[in-house]
Amino acid sequence: MTSDGWKLQEDIDTLAQIDTYCAAVQSGEKPACKWERLAVQRHLDDLASQGEYVFDEQKACRAVRFIQRLPHVKGHFAAAKGPARFIYLEPWQKFIIASIFGWINSGTRLRKYRVAYICVPRKNGKSILAAGIALYMLMADGEYGAEVYCGATTEKQAWEVFRPAREMVRRTPGIAKRFGVSVHAKRLECDTTTRARTADGSRFEPVIGKPGDGSSPSCAVLDEVHEHENDDLYDTMLTGMGARLQALMLLITTAGSNTAGPCYAQQKELEAVLQGSIDNPELFGIIYSIDTGDDWTTEQALIKANPNYGVSVGPDFLKARVRDAINSARKQNIVKTKHFNIWVTAKEAWLNIEDWNKQADPSLLPGDFESEDATLGLDLSTTDDLTAAVKCFRREIKGEDHYYIFGRYYCTEEKINENPHYQQWVYDGHLNQTDGARIDYGLVEEHIDQDAGSFVINECYYDRHGAEHLAQNIQADSEIEAIEVAQTYGNFSAPMRDFEGLLKAGRIHHDGNPCLAWMMGNVVAKTTLDGKMTRPVKENRASKIDGAVAALMAFLKLYSPDDDGEDSQDFVEY
Repeated sequence: MTSDGWKLQEDIDTLAQIDTYCAAVQSGEKPACKWERLAVQRHLDDLASQGEYVFDEQKACRAVRFIQRLPHVKGHFAAAKGPARFIYLEPWQKFIIASIFGWINSGTRLRKYRVAYICVPRKNGKSILAAGIALYMLMADGEYGAEVYCGATTEKQAWEVFRPAREMVRRTPGIAKRFGVSVHAKRLECDTTTRARTADGSRFEPVIGKPGDGSSPSCAVLDEVHEHENDDLYDTMLTGMGARLQALMLLITTAGSNTAGPCYAQQKELEAVLQGSIDNPELFGIIYSIDTGDDWTTEQALIKANPNYGVSVGPDFLKARVRDAINSARKQNIVKTKHFNIWVTAKEAWLNIEDWNKQADPSLLPGDFESEDATLGLDLSTTDDLTAAVKCFRREIKGEDHYYIFGRYYCTEEKINENPHYQQWVYDGHLNQTDGARIDYGLVEEHIDQDAGSFVINECYYDRHGAEHLAQNIQADSEIEAIEVAQTYGNFSAPMRDFEGLLKAGRIHHDGNPCLAWMMGNVVAKTTLDGKMTRPVKENRASKIDGAVAALMAFLKLYSPDDDGEDSQDFVEY
């Protein structure tokens, strides 16, 4: 017992382990990616300047202690006898829990963080962490009539958190008795006859899909948020928390492939907070991954991305998955997302999105190329898909051709109203909204006419599906020759190969439009049976690639292959 009185040896050890973890991350002794380092540095900076918010060690340790009284329910630990059967949190897990529950407002004594975003690869104890936090919020948070929900897009996923939480209660009758927890098939409830009066009337249950209004969550655990296509579940839970003084939204996930979804948007907000570019004191988060430029095939990368390396996830298992990915390009993106937390957009994407993002230069403007030659690619839709008009310019730098891509992207008002990410892109000027439920080709044609007055555009390449009428108008009203491009292996195989190589070499440039970045990342390279030729396709209906196809059409006639000779530049007609 220390002079602080309340501290147990367990709590002293917990605080020491958190300090050691932070010091190891800060010094580089523990391999850690940029986002893990910044999350730790944020905590240390806050400790050094406590004022409006203070770190309450007792609250932090109480939450850790509670979770460590819960049993394992999966794997060999679940069958163990004695202390080994109980959860023992690793230092990184203690850091997360202590941060969420330990930081409080110095005046109100309420928690600082209302949203916590935890992005960690598979098999690193994610479900145990989420289940433990959910049970603490149900029984020990001091919230009368607590409502705890674990939400997901499918019933199977929602039960990935609820099932182990329910089993933890079943295996600890002492805790169940103390808090009056009764176990039902699809919910946990706390009755009104226990000594733990603050748990009276509390409940914990799974939620699948879009919930109805009326709930008042004190805690919402959203698992595998990368699978959520929209913000419906998040928004419903968050708005329902208005009556709670210190509700908690816990988002716990691996990386995914939908960079137009709510999970990616949340991660980008967290990254901005960690880098100090925006201020959101209510958002806590940490991301376990590797850094740009790291060789993902090495053991060092596995250790950096997987905080439970050698604990809950075995080195041999991870090394085998890496070997699989090295031997099969089809498996690489799956391994990168699930075991390295790398966002790769399409699960079998053609491009590495990090290569694309590296070449983004927001200072580039189309006006920088006034009076220069350009080619134009058109991929038009009427209602569901996006419409894209993309220009490509070529400049010679130190004897090598470099290519510059600028586009305009269009979507119907109806579709934009259904998608908050489209709405944000419209607000930021990255996407053009056209009135009604059909694309206004008149606006597209007006913009092309403007471009024809600023640049030398002799040719416009288009896919005739949806674009033929507009192409005829362009050719009739201007001197731009409209040329159909069939989306065949013969037309796209060589340009796609060279485009990828030029991108890696730093010879493809663009203005960083996030709408185009999303579409580029959605392109899957479909191959012929012999694997020698490719063409662009999308993974599913929701994964739009119109801007990428338009960019490739603008590029594929303009570029000059470095190895002249074998690849024909003649287009295959329909």
